[in-house]
Amino acid sequence: MSTRPAIPHADPERLAATLREQVGTALDLAKRAGATAAEASASDATGLSVTARQRELEAVAFNNDRGLGITVYVGQRKGHATTSDTGRDAIADTVRAAINIAKYTEEDPCNGLAAAELMAADNLPDLDLHHPWPIDVDAATQLALSAEAAALDSDQRIVNSEGAEVETGRSCHVYGNSHGFVGAAWGTRHGVSCSVIAADDAGMQSEYEYTVGRAPADLEAADAVGLEAARRAVARLGRRPVKTGTYPVLFAPRMAVGLLGHLLQAIGGTALYRKESYLRDSLGKQALATGYTLAEHPHRKRGLGSAAFDGDGVATRAKSFIADGIVESYVLGTYSARRLGLATTGNSGGARNVALEAETQELSALLRQMGNGLMVTTLMGQGVNLVTGDYSRGAGGFWVESGELAYPVDEVTVAANLDAMFKGIVGCGDDVDRRSNIHVGSLLVGEMTVAG
Repeated sequence: MSTRPAIPHADPERLAATLREQVGTALDLAKRAGATAAEASASDATGLSVTARQRELEAVAFNNDRGLGITVYVGQRKGHATTSDTGRDAIADTVRAAINIAKYTEEDPCNGLAAAELMAADNLPDLDLHHPWPIDVDAATQLALSAEAAALDSDQRIVNSEGAEVETGRSCHVYGNSHGFVGAAWGTRHGVSCSVIAADDAGMQSEYEYTVGRAPADLEAADAVGLEAARRAVARLGRRPVKTGTYPVLFAPRMAVGLLGHLLQAIGGTALYRKESYLRDSLGKQALATGYTLAEHPHRKRGLGSAAFDGDGVATRAKSFIADGIVESYVLGTYSARRLGLATTGNSGGARNVALEAETQELSALLRQMGNGLMVTTLMGQGVNLVTGDYSRGAGGFWVESGELAYPVDEVTVAANLDAMFKGIVGCGDDVDRRSNIHVGSLLVGEMTVAG
């Protein structure tokens, strides 16, 4: 049995130095080729994935991805090109390609680098993102097998497995531009997941569970992941129909994460300047229920979305996009900000470590508050129209009767308008899901149409 880690150790400082050199070469060549401004990014990512299914090793996959991208500006014309070959000759070819592209693009007054004074400082904060996992393939296989076995052995109604997976990876990214800014970021990400199928006389239900973190110590135990996947699958057996009507709807944390994702997209610069959002011209206006704040914390230690600078090199900072229900800031990078006649918010590449901040209560209290209604634990389909705010999606979960979970339901539709939904939030749970870039607990919406 091998005891060597599947991913060789790499000194992040040394790797960053190599990437800095590549970025510097690209910027120097761009200047010599006639670019009036330029920005470049180089990355190196390595990962391992091990999948077990039906109590056997199914797949082992390694990846090592490297690449460089260069964006040049010739006046207000823009050209962009990428390469996976980071040798000097390949970089030179990539720069020439970007310059040639710029010659044939239309001038855009919003093109160009962010202002030099907005660049992140040289002494970037330590965000504690780099925690390698010295695990070999054999050990990763045993973890995947143990997760699946815990699920399969927990209940005779678990009849099949869609697999358990263990993943680990590390990455390094360097961004630089012709202002003289060069910033490096590196980090690790690890995870364990399991998906199984439960069955009874009425049919089958599949469910999954996962754990993810920057450090191995942040992960849940593999067998706990498997047990939770099985519990969730079994809980969905015995579904019953529901009568179509208007009811309160409680979005479980996983589903609430996606719901807030729609809100972030609606206040995002691209949707706004393209007039593809129901929240255009919403600064200073209500978009959430009173008492609810949508805040960003990009410097959170070990945060899955943490970053000291955005995709334009602009320093990131904590802020509220929505405060006490009122829109205070859009999610803007340099280009989208210029299109809207506003200033960048340091969000090129999106928002980072977003949290819904409000008074919370236990799940049991939320269930009592809703009385009779639907708790949504799974969503299907793409029925979200950001232009109008119309929301209609297939859903499954549990019917709530007199404040208690009564029975599972499936293949229903929940519908409303996003504007009314967000303003109509009447409760937030303390069961916060911290496994993504968005942290939120269960969300209780006062009224939606539920179609059985």
